[in-house]
Amino acid sequence: MAEYTLEVTTGSMLQAGTFDNLYVTLIGTERQSERTQLTSFGLDEKTGKVGTYSVTTLLSLGCLLLLKLEKDPFHESPEKDWFCSKIVVKTPEEDEILFPCHSWLSRGEFVLMRGGRATKAFEDLHPRLVDQRKKELVKQKLMYKWDKYAEGLSYILNIDDPKAIPVEISFSFSRAFEYRYTSEAASAELELKGLKDSTEHFESFEAMKVVSWFKKAPVSEYVSEHWEDDDFFGYQILNGATPFMIKRCSKLPSNFPVTEEMVKPFLANGVSLTEEMKKGNIFINDYKIMDGLPTRVIDGKPVALTAALCLLYLNPEKKLLPITIQLGQQPSEETPIFLPSDLKSDWLLAKIYVRNADTLYNQVISHLQNTHLLAEVFTMATLRNLPMIHPLHKLLIPHHRYTLHINILARARLYGPGRLFGNTSLGADGVTELMKRGLSEMTYTSLCLPENIAARGLESIPDFYYRDDALRLWSITNSFVKAMVAYYYPSDSEVSADSELQEWINEIFYYGFLGNSDSGIPSSFQTVAELIKFVTMVIFTSSVQHAAVGSAQFDFLGWTPNAPLLLFQAPPTTKGQSSMEAILATLPNKSFVGVVMSNVWQLSRKYSDFVPLGTYPEQRFEEPAALQMIEDFQAELSSLSVAINKRNSELELPYTYLNPKEIENSVTI
Repeated sequence: MAEYTLEVTTGSMLQAGTFDNLYVTLIGTERQSERTQLTSFGLDEKTGKVGTYSVTTLLSLGCLLLLKLEKDPFHESPEKDWFCSKIVVKTPEEDEILFPCHSWLSRGEFVLMRGGRATKAFEDLHPRLVDQRKKELVKQKLMYKWDKYAEGLSYILNIDDPKAIPVEISFSFSRAFEYRYTSEAASAELELKGLKDSTEHFESFEAMKVVSWFKKAPVSEYVSEHWEDDDFFGYQILNGATPFMIKRCSKLPSNFPVTEEMVKPFLANGVSLTEEMKKGNIFINDYKIMDGLPTRVIDGKPVALTAALCLLYLNPEKKLLPITIQLGQQPSEETPIFLPSDLKSDWLLAKIYVRNADTLYNQVISHLQNTHLLAEVFTMATLRNLPMIHPLHKLLIPHHRYTLHINILARARLYGPGRLFGNTSLGADGVTELMKRGLSEMTYTSLCLPENIAARGLESIPDFYYRDDALRLWSITNSFVKAMVAYYYPSDSEVSADSELQEWINEIFYYGFLGNSDSGIPSSFQTVAELIKFVTMVIFTSSVQHAAVGSAQFDFLGWTPNAPLLLFQAPPTTKGQSSMEAILATLPNKSFVGVVMSNVWQLSRKYSDFVPLGTYPEQRFEEPAALQMIEDFQAELSSLSVAINKRNSELELPYTYLNPKEIENSVTI
C-alpha cells in the first residue's frame, strides 16, 4: 500500500469556509488514485483552517503530475463557495509537493492543479502536462476576452457589469463590504450637509471647510492652510499627486515670450534668466497636451480649459517657486503672462488654472491611464497567456489582485457620459481625447523611472522626495526581479524559446500600446536583460507608481481650491480685473465639491485587506531559492521603510506615499 498525506488549507478571508464534501484524485506518471472523499475532519466554516487527509493506493503513482479537486454537487447544506488556498501532498517517498490553488470552488465544479517547481512550456515533457497546460490557457482566453473601449485607447476586459465579475477576480467579502459602506457613508454625508444637489457656490474659502470627511490627515489640513503660498505651489509640483510634468528648462519655448525684465525681480540679485537656465535652475510645466480638447458644455457654453505654461525657479534657498504663468499655448494680448508681482487675486487665479490643468492630467493620464489601464493590460495578458505553473505567473499574479474588478467599477462610476469625470471641465469626450493623446505620447522611457528622471533633467533638484523614494524602490524591485528571472531563465535562449512569454509581451504590445513601435515598447523578448527591465516596470507601475498618484489624492485634491477639476469662468484676458469674489465664482459649486471630496476620500483610504508591497500571503513558489529571494526583497523594503520614517521625522511636511508599508502590492482602488 502507498499512502499520500494531504494538508488542505482554506483561505483566510471571510466566508471562505465550507461544510460541503470534497473529493481528490491524484494523477501520476504511472497511474492515478481512486476518487477519494475528504471527510476525516471536515473543513467547516473556519477560515484559514488546515485539514489533514490521506489517500491510499495499492501501488505508487509514480511522479505526481496533477491533483484534481472537486466540490460535492449533492450535499444538502445551503449552496456556498469555498476558497482553497493550497494543498501540500507528502508522498510515500517522503517528498512534499505544493499544489497552489488560490481559487473559489462552487458546488459541482472541479479544479486541476499543477504542483512542484515553476516551469516554462518547453520544460514540460509528459503529454498529460502539455495537454493540461494548453487546456488551461484555452479556458482562460474564453473567460478573459479583450474588448475595444474606444478607438485609439488600450483594450479592456469585455465585462462592463460589476455584477457579472467572475469570482476569481472579484473583491473579497470584506473589501466589497467596506467599499459599499464608504460609498454609502459619503453619500449620506453629502445629504446631511446639504451638498448633494446644491448648485450654489461657496461664499468664502472658510465655508469650504464644512466639506470635511471621516479622514483627517495632517497633510490635507496643511494644504488647506498653505495652498496660496508660492513655495507650496512648487513643492507639490515635485511631491504632490502629479510629479510627472516638471522638466528642466534650458531654452524657452517659442510660444512662451518671457523676457529678462519680466522675471528679474524674482531671481537672485545680479543674475539673469539666461544664466539661471544654464545653471539648471529653471524648470517648466507645459500642459500643451490639453490644448484644443473638447470641454464640458454648461448652459450652452463650453467650459474653458487652459493649456497653461508655468516657469519655475529654484532659488538660492533651494525653494522651487513659480515666476511666470501663461494661460494658453498661443501668446497674445488676451493671453497675458502673469507674474508674482501682479494683483494678489490675479496671481492666485493664474495658479488655480495651472492646478486645474495639473489635476485633470493627474486623474486622466497619471492615475487612470498610466496605472489603472496599464495594469489592466498587464493583468489580462498574464491571465490569458501564462498558466499558473509558469514562473512569471507566480511572480506577477499578486501584483494583479483586484485590478480588473476596480477598473470595471471605475468605468461604471467614474468615466463616461454622466459620470464623475464627464462632469469635470473636460466632459466625457474630452476625457477620451486626452487619454488618446496620452497613450499616443507614452513611451517605454517614460514608464522606466531612472530613464524618465534623466530625460526630464531632474537628477539633482533638491527635496524631490518622490524621486528619491521611487528610485530606491525601482532599484530594490529590479534587484528582486533580476534574481528571480535569472533563476528561471539562465540564458537568453530560454527567453526567446518561451512561446507563452512571447505571447504575453505580444498581447501587451498590441492590445496595450496598439502596436505603436515608436513607443519603444517591445513586442518580443530576446534576452534576459530585456525581460528583467520589462517585468520591473510592470511591478513598479502596478504598485509604486499607483501609490504615488493614488494615495496622495485626498491630501492634495480634497481641498478643492488647490486642485479643482472644474472651473466655471473663463481665464482672465487682462490683468487687474479679478477679485476673491470672482475666484469663488470660478471654483466649483457645492454639489461638485462634495462629490469630488467623497470620491477622493473613498479612493485614498486603506482597506482592511490591504496587502503591502513585497508581501505574498498566497504561497505559489515552493523552490527554496525563490522563497529566499522574496525574503531578501522584503528585508530591503523594510530597511527602506525605516530610512523613510527617519527622514520624514525631520520634515515639516512628511512624504509618506512611497513608504513600502503604505504601498499596496497591486492596483486595487
